Amino acid sequence: MAEIEIENVKKKKSGQVMDGSDIMELVGNKQVFSNFVNHKFHELDKDCDGKLSVKELQPAVADIGAALGLPAQGSSPESDHIYSEVLEEFTHGKQGKVTKEEFQEVLSDILLGMAAGLKRDPIVILRIDGDDLHEFLTSPGFEPEVLSIFSEIEEPNGVLQNYIIEVLGKLTVDKGVPPASDPWVKSNIIEPAIQSCVSAVEQPVSQEMFLQVFRNVAENVANRLKEQPVIVAHTENTFDGSGIRRLLSNKFELDKTLEAALKNVPKDRHGKMSKDYLRIALDVLAPSSGLPPIGAVDEMDKIINDALKMLNADDGKLVKEEEFKKLLTELLGSVMLQLEGNPISVSTNTVVHEPLASASTLLEPDS
Repeated sequence: MAEIEIENVKKKKSGQVMDGSDIMELVGNKQVFSNFVNHKFHELDKDCDGKLSVKELQPAVADIGAALGLPAQGSSPESDHIYSEVLEEFTHGKQGKVTKEEFQEVLSDILLGMAAGLKRDPIVILRIDGDDLHEFLTSPGFEPEVLSIFSEIEEPNGVLQNYIIEVLGKLTVDKGVPPASDPWVKSNIIEPAIQSCVSAVEQPVSQEMFLQVFRNVAENVANRLKEQPVIVAHTENTFDGSGIRRLLSNKFELDKTLEAALKNVPKDRHGKMSKDYLRIALDVLAPSSGLPPIGAVDEMDKIINDALKMLNADDGKLVKEEEFKKLLTELLGSVMLQLEGNPISVSTNTVVHEPLASASTLLEPDS
Protein backbone atom coordinates (compact mmCIF):
# COMPACT_ATOMS: atom_id res chain seq x y z
CA MET A 1 0.00 0.00 0.00
CA ALA A 2 2.85 2.41 0.73
CA GLU A 3 4.11 2.08 -2.85
CA ILE A 4 0.69 3.12 -4.27
CA GLU A 5 0.42 6.16 -1.97
CA ILE A 6 3.99 7.30 -2.65
CA GLU A 7 3.26 6.96 -6.37
CA ASN A 8 0.23 9.28 -5.96
CA VAL A 9 2.42 11.92 -4.33
CA LYS A 10 5.00 11.59 -7.11
CA LYS A 11 2.30 12.22 -9.72
CA LYS A 12 1.37 15.49 -8.02
CA LYS A 13 4.87 16.61 -7.09
CA SER A 14 8.29 15.84 -8.47
CA GLY A 15 10.53 14.29 -5.83
CA GLN A 16 13.46 12.02 -5.20
CA VAL A 17 12.30 8.61 -3.92
CA MET A 18 14.45 6.84 -1.34
CA ASP A 19 13.24 3.23 -1.45
CA GLY A 20 16.43 1.35 -0.59
CA SER A 21 17.08 0.23 -4.18
CA ASP A 22 20.42 2.08 -4.35
CA ILE A 23 21.58 0.39 -1.14
CA MET A 24 20.45 -3.04 -2.37
CA GLU A 25 22.32 -2.49 -5.63
CA LEU A 26 25.48 -1.48 -3.76
CA VAL A 27 25.47 -4.46 -1.38
CA GLY A 28 24.28 -6.90 -4.05
CA ASN A 29 27.27 -6.27 -6.33
CA LYS A 30 30.07 -8.13 -4.53
CA GLN A 31 32.91 -6.45 -6.40
CA VAL A 32 31.51 -2.94 -6.04
CA PHE A 33 30.66 -3.47 -2.37
CA SER A 34 34.11 -4.93 -1.68
CA ASN A 35 35.74 -1.85 -3.24
CA PHE A 36 33.37 0.38 -1.27
CA VAL A 37 34.32 -1.36 2.01
CA ASN A 38 38.05 -1.19 1.17
CA HIS A 39 37.83 2.55 0.62
CA LYS A 40 35.84 3.22 3.79
CA PHE A 41 37.94 0.85 5.91
CA HIS A 42 41.21 2.53 4.94
CA GLU A 43 39.59 5.92 5.48
CA LEU A 44 38.77 4.91 9.08
CA ASP A 45 42.02 3.01 9.77
CA LYS A 46 44.01 6.05 10.90
CA ASP A 47 46.98 4.09 12.31
CA CYS A 48 47.09 1.81 9.20
CA ASP A 49 47.39 -1.38 11.26
CA GLY A 50 44.78 -3.25 9.22
CA LYS A 51 42.21 -3.23 12.05
CA LEU A 52 39.74 -0.73 13.47
CA SER A 53 39.81 0.22 17.12
CA VAL A 54 36.70 1.35 19.03
CA LYS A 55 37.88 4.93 18.60
CA GLU A 56 38.38 4.49 14.85
CA LEU A 57 34.89 2.97 14.55
CA GLN A 58 33.21 5.98 16.17
CA PRO A 59 32.90 8.03 12.93
CA ALA A 60 31.30 5.01 11.22
CA VAL A 61 28.83 4.58 14.07
CA ALA A 62 28.02 8.32 14.01
CA ASP A 63 27.43 8.24 10.25
CA ILE A 64 25.17 5.19 10.49
CA GLY A 65 23.19 7.00 13.18
CA ALA A 66 22.84 10.01 10.89
CA ALA A 67 21.68 7.77 8.03
CA LEU A 68 19.07 6.26 10.37
CA GLY A 69 17.85 9.75 11.25
CA LEU A 70 19.10 9.69 14.85
CA PRO A 71 20.11 12.86 16.69
CA ALA A 72 23.81 13.32 17.42
CA GLN A 73 25.43 11.18 20.10
CA GLY A 74 24.91 12.66 23.54
CA SER A 75 21.54 14.20 22.60
CA SER A 76 19.34 11.64 24.36
CA PRO A 77 19.69 8.37 26.32
CA GLU A 78 17.41 6.59 23.83
CA SER A 79 19.51 7.43 20.77
CA ASP A 80 22.76 6.81 22.67
CA HIS A 81 21.52 3.30 23.45
CA ILE A 82 21.10 2.65 19.72
CA TYR A 83 24.59 4.03 18.99
CA SER A 84 25.97 1.64 21.63
CA GLU A 85 24.15 -1.30 20.04
CA VAL A 86 25.57 -0.44 16.60
CA LEU A 87 29.08 -0.29 18.07
CA GLU A 88 28.54 -3.64 19.80
CA GLU A 89 27.47 -5.15 16.47
CA PHE A 90 30.92 -4.29 15.13
CA THR A 91 32.91 -5.28 18.22
CA HIS A 92 30.69 -8.16 19.41
CA GLY A 93 30.71 -6.49 22.82
CA LYS A 94 34.48 -6.69 23.16
CA GLN A 95 37.07 -3.95 23.22
CA GLY A 96 39.31 -5.67 20.69
CA LYS A 97 39.95 -4.41 17.19
CA VAL A 98 37.75 -5.20 14.19
CA THR A 99 39.10 -6.79 11.00
CA LYS A 100 38.07 -5.71 7.53
CA GLU A 101 36.07 -8.92 7.10
CA GLU A 102 34.12 -8.28 10.33
CA PHE A 103 33.55 -4.66 9.33
CA GLN A 104 32.21 -5.71 5.93
CA GLU A 105 29.88 -8.36 7.37
CA VAL A 106 28.30 -6.04 9.95
CA LEU A 107 28.06 -3.10 7.56
CA SER A 108 26.32 -5.35 5.02
CA ASP A 109 23.74 -6.43 7.63
CA ILE A 110 23.09 -2.84 8.71
CA LEU A 111 22.73 -1.56 5.14
CA LEU A 112 20.39 -4.41 4.17
CA GLY A 113 18.27 -3.66 7.23
CA MET A 114 18.08 0.00 6.21
CA ALA A 115 17.19 -0.98 2.63
CA ALA A 116 14.40 -3.29 3.86
CA GLY A 117 13.01 -0.46 5.99
CA LEU A 118 13.05 1.97 3.04
CA LYS A 119 11.44 -0.60 0.75
CA ARG A 120 8.65 -1.05 3.28
CA ASP A 121 8.30 2.71 3.95
CA PRO A 122 9.79 4.70 1.05
CA ILE A 123 10.70 8.35 1.61
CA VAL A 124 9.96 11.00 -1.02
CA ILE A 125 12.15 14.10 -0.84
CA LEU A 126 9.99 17.03 -1.95
CA ARG A 127 11.01 20.57 -2.88
CA ILE A 128 8.14 22.85 -1.85
CA ASP A 129 8.59 26.09 -3.79
CA GLY A 130 5.14 27.70 -3.86
CA ASP A 131 4.00 26.36 -7.25
CA ASP A 132 1.65 23.70 -5.83
CA LEU A 133 0.20 26.15 -3.30
CA HIS A 134 -0.50 28.69 -6.08
CA GLU A 135 -2.20 25.92 -8.05
CA PHE A 136 -4.34 24.98 -5.04
CA LEU A 137 -5.36 28.62 -4.50
CA THR A 138 -6.76 28.85 -8.04
CA SER A 139 -8.43 25.41 -8.00
CA PRO A 140 -12.21 24.86 -7.57
CA GLY A 141 -11.51 22.82 -4.44
CA PHE A 142 -9.80 25.65 -2.53
CA GLU A 143 -12.84 27.35 -0.98
CA PRO A 144 -14.80 24.20 -0.01
CA GLU A 145 -11.75 22.53 1.60
CA VAL A 146 -10.56 25.59 3.51
CA LEU A 147 -14.07 26.44 4.75
CA SER A 148 -14.63 22.83 5.80
CA ILE A 149 -11.49 22.95 7.96
CA PHE A 150 -12.49 26.39 9.28
CA SER A 151 -15.92 25.12 10.38
CA GLU A 152 -14.35 22.27 12.39
CA ILE A 153 -12.01 24.50 14.40
CA GLU A 154 -12.96 25.25 17.99
CA GLU A 155 -11.41 28.65 18.70
CA PRO A 156 -12.76 29.97 22.01
CA ASN A 157 -11.26 33.45 21.58
CA GLY A 158 -12.23 33.73 17.91
CA VAL A 159 -8.90 35.34 16.95
CA LEU A 160 -8.42 35.50 13.16
CA GLN A 161 -4.68 34.78 13.36
CA ASN A 162 -5.32 31.60 15.33
CA TYR A 163 -7.83 30.37 12.73
CA ILE A 164 -5.29 30.95 9.95
CA ILE A 165 -2.52 29.09 11.81
CA GLU A 166 -4.87 26.16 12.52
CA VAL A 167 -5.97 25.85 8.87
CA LEU A 168 -2.41 26.13 7.52
CA GLY A 169 -1.42 23.39 9.98
CA LYS A 170 -4.09 21.06 8.59
CA LEU A 171 -3.16 21.58 4.93
CA THR A 172 -0.55 19.07 3.77
CA VAL A 173 2.41 18.93 1.39
CA ASP A 174 -0.10 17.66 -1.16
CA LYS A 175 -1.46 21.22 -1.27
CA GLY A 176 2.03 22.73 -1.32
CA VAL A 177 2.19 23.69 2.37
CA PRO A 178 5.29 22.63 4.36
CA PRO A 179 4.84 21.41 7.97
CA ALA A 180 3.63 24.57 9.75
CA SER A 181 4.78 23.22 13.13
CA ASP A 182 8.44 23.19 12.09
CA PRO A 183 10.18 26.06 13.97
CA TRP A 184 12.07 27.29 10.90
CA VAL A 185 8.98 27.21 8.67
CA LYS A 186 6.94 28.91 11.38
CA SER A 187 9.38 31.79 11.98
CA ASN A 188 10.58 32.32 8.38
CA ILE A 189 7.48 31.56 6.29
CA ILE A 190 4.22 31.39 8.26
CA GLU A 191 4.55 34.17 10.83
CA PRO A 192 5.92 36.84 8.41
CA ALA A 193 3.14 36.01 5.93
CA ILE A 194 0.46 36.41 8.62
CA GLN A 195 1.97 39.64 10.01
CA SER A 196 1.93 41.26 6.58
CA CYS A 197 -1.75 40.41 5.94
CA VAL A 198 -3.56 40.31 9.29
CA SER A 199 -4.56 43.47 11.13
CA ALA A 200 -3.77 43.65 14.83
CA VAL A 201 -7.35 44.87 15.45
CA GLU A 202 -9.49 42.06 16.85
CA GLN A 203 -13.00 41.75 15.44
CA PRO A 204 -15.60 38.98 15.01
CA VAL A 205 -14.44 36.39 12.45
CA SER A 206 -16.96 35.54 9.73
CA GLN A 207 -16.48 32.93 7.02
CA GLU A 208 -16.24 35.64 4.36
CA MET A 209 -13.61 37.60 6.27
CA PHE A 210 -11.61 34.48 7.07
CA LEU A 211 -11.63 33.26 3.46
CA GLN A 212 -10.49 36.62 2.07
CA VAL A 213 -7.66 37.09 4.58
CA PHE A 214 -6.61 33.44 4.42
CA ARG A 215 -6.26 33.61 0.63
CA ASN A 216 -3.98 36.65 1.00
CA VAL A 217 -1.87 34.90 3.65
CA ALA A 218 -1.60 31.73 1.55
CA GLU A 219 -0.51 33.75 -1.50
CA ASN A 220 2.11 35.43 0.67
CA VAL A 221 3.27 32.01 1.91
CA ALA A 222 3.55 30.79 -1.69
CA ASN A 223 5.62 33.84 -2.67
CA ARG A 224 7.95 33.36 0.28
CA LEU A 225 8.39 29.69 -0.64
CA LYS A 226 9.48 30.80 -4.11
CA GLU A 227 12.27 32.81 -2.50
CA GLN A 228 13.07 30.19 0.16
CA PRO A 229 12.00 26.69 -0.96
CA VAL A 230 11.59 24.09 1.80
CA ILE A 231 12.84 20.50 1.45
CA VAL A 232 10.53 17.95 3.06
CA ALA A 233 10.96 14.20 3.65
CA HIS A 234 7.51 12.69 3.07
CA THR A 235 6.35 9.16 3.96
CA GLU A 236 2.97 7.50 3.67
CA ASN A 237 1.81 4.09 4.76
CA THR A 238 -1.43 2.18 5.23
CA PHE A 239 -1.55 -0.69 7.71
CA ASP A 240 -4.28 -3.00 6.40
CA GLY A 241 -3.22 -6.39 7.78
CA SER A 242 -1.88 -7.65 4.45
CA GLY A 243 1.66 -8.04 5.85
CA ILE A 244 0.37 -10.20 8.71
CA ARG A 245 -1.71 -12.29 6.30
CA ARG A 246 1.37 -12.99 4.14
CA LEU A 247 3.38 -14.02 7.20
CA LEU A 248 0.66 -16.29 8.60
CA SER A 249 0.17 -17.99 5.22
CA ASN A 250 3.86 -19.01 5.03
CA LYS A 251 4.39 -21.61 7.78
CA PHE A 252 8.14 -21.87 7.24
CA GLU A 253 8.63 -18.09 7.43
CA LEU A 254 6.27 -17.83 10.39
CA ASP A 255 8.11 -20.52 12.38
CA LYS A 256 11.46 -18.91 11.64
CA THR A 257 10.18 -15.46 12.63
CA LEU A 258 8.62 -16.75 15.85
CA GLU A 259 11.88 -18.45 16.80
CA ALA A 260 13.75 -15.17 16.27
CA ALA A 261 11.20 -13.28 18.39
CA LEU A 262 11.45 -15.77 21.26
CA LYS A 263 15.20 -15.19 21.57
CA ASN A 264 14.32 -11.89 23.25
CA VAL A 265 12.03 -13.54 25.81
CA PRO A 266 13.57 -14.77 29.09
CA LYS A 267 12.65 -18.23 30.44
CA ASP A 268 12.44 -19.47 34.00
CA ARG A 269 14.27 -22.61 35.15
CA HIS A 270 11.40 -24.75 33.82
CA GLY A 271 11.65 -23.20 30.35
CA LYS A 272 8.43 -21.22 30.75
CA MET A 273 7.81 -17.64 29.57
CA SER A 274 5.67 -14.86 31.06
CA LYS A 275 2.76 -13.57 28.96
CA ASP A 276 3.95 -10.09 29.95
CA TYR A 277 6.53 -10.45 27.14
CA LEU A 278 3.96 -10.88 24.34
CA ARG A 279 4.12 -7.14 23.58
CA ILE A 280 7.92 -7.23 23.31
CA ALA A 281 7.85 -10.31 21.08
CA LEU A 282 5.23 -8.68 18.84
CA ASP A 283 7.48 -5.64 18.47
CA VAL A 284 10.27 -7.93 17.23
CA LEU A 285 7.81 -9.38 14.69
CA ALA A 286 6.73 -5.91 13.48
CA PRO A 287 9.10 -5.62 10.46
CA SER A 288 8.16 -9.11 9.19
CA SER A 289 4.42 -8.52 9.59
CA GLY A 290 4.17 -5.02 8.12
CA LEU A 291 3.46 -3.34 11.46
CA PRO A 292 5.01 -0.16 12.88
CA PRO A 293 7.07 -0.32 16.09
CA ILE A 294 4.96 -0.22 19.24
CA GLY A 295 4.62 3.39 20.36
CA ALA A 296 4.97 4.83 16.85
CA VAL A 297 1.25 4.99 15.89
CA ASP A 298 -1.36 5.66 18.60
CA GLU A 299 -4.24 4.06 16.66
CA MET A 300 -2.18 0.91 16.14
CA ASP A 301 -1.24 0.78 19.82
CA LYS A 302 -4.93 0.83 20.74
CA ILE A 303 -5.67 -2.15 18.47
CA ILE A 304 -2.72 -4.09 19.89
CA ASN A 305 -3.68 -3.28 23.48
CA ASP A 306 -7.26 -4.44 22.85
CA ALA A 307 -5.98 -7.70 21.34
CA LEU A 308 -3.64 -8.23 24.32
CA LYS A 309 -6.56 -7.74 26.73
CA MET A 310 -8.52 -10.44 24.91
CA LEU A 311 -5.60 -12.82 25.53
CA ASN A 312 -5.29 -11.76 29.20
CA ALA A 313 -1.69 -10.86 28.42
CA ASP A 314 -1.28 -8.84 31.61
CA ASP A 315 -2.11 -11.68 34.00
CA GLY A 316 1.60 -12.55 34.29
CA LYS A 317 0.89 -16.22 33.75
CA LEU A 318 3.83 -18.43 32.79
CA VAL A 319 3.38 -20.63 29.72
CA LYS A 320 5.47 -23.14 27.81
CA GLU A 321 7.27 -22.10 24.62
CA GLU A 322 4.71 -23.67 22.28
CA GLU A 323 1.84 -22.02 24.14
CA PHE A 324 3.65 -18.67 23.93
CA LYS A 325 4.04 -19.11 20.15
CA LYS A 326 0.35 -19.99 19.87
CA LEU A 327 -0.65 -16.86 21.81
CA LEU A 328 1.65 -14.71 19.68
CA THR A 329 0.12 -16.15 16.49
CA GLU A 330 -3.39 -15.50 17.85
CA LEU A 331 -2.34 -11.95 18.68
CA LEU A 332 -1.18 -11.42 15.09
CA GLY A 333 -4.43 -12.85 13.76
CA SER A 334 -6.54 -10.60 15.98
CA VAL A 335 -4.63 -7.47 14.91
CA MET A 336 -4.93 -8.55 11.25
CA LEU A 337 -8.72 -8.86 11.45
CA GLN A 338 -9.00 -5.43 13.07
CA LEU A 339 -6.84 -3.81 10.39
CA GLU A 340 -8.64 -5.55 7.52
CA GLY A 341 -11.91 -4.07 8.78
CA ASN A 342 -10.48 -0.67 9.61
CA PRO A 343 -7.09 0.12 7.93
CA ILE A 344 -4.89 2.80 9.50
CA SER A 345 -3.25 5.38 7.25
CA VAL A 346 -0.26 7.37 8.46
CA SER A 347 1.78 10.10 6.78
CA THR A 348 4.73 12.08 8.11
CA ASN A 349 6.36 15.25 6.80
CA THR A 350 9.72 16.31 8.17
CA VAL A 351 11.62 19.40 7.07
CA VAL A 352 15.17 18.52 6.01
CA HIS A 353 17.44 21.27 7.31
CA GLU A 354 20.75 19.70 6.31
CA PRO A 355 21.91 18.81 2.78
CA LEU A 356 21.09 15.15 2.16
CA ALA A 357 24.54 14.39 0.81
CA SER A 358 26.19 15.34 4.11
CA ALA A 359 23.89 13.22 6.27
CA SER A 360 26.22 10.24 6.15
CA THR A 361 29.63 10.31 4.51
CA LEU A 362 30.17 6.65 5.39
CA LEU A 363 27.25 5.50 3.26
CA GLU A 364 28.22 7.43 0.16
CA PRO A 365 29.70 5.13 -2.50
CA ASP A 366 33.26 5.90 -3.51
CA SER A 367 33.22 7.98 -6.70
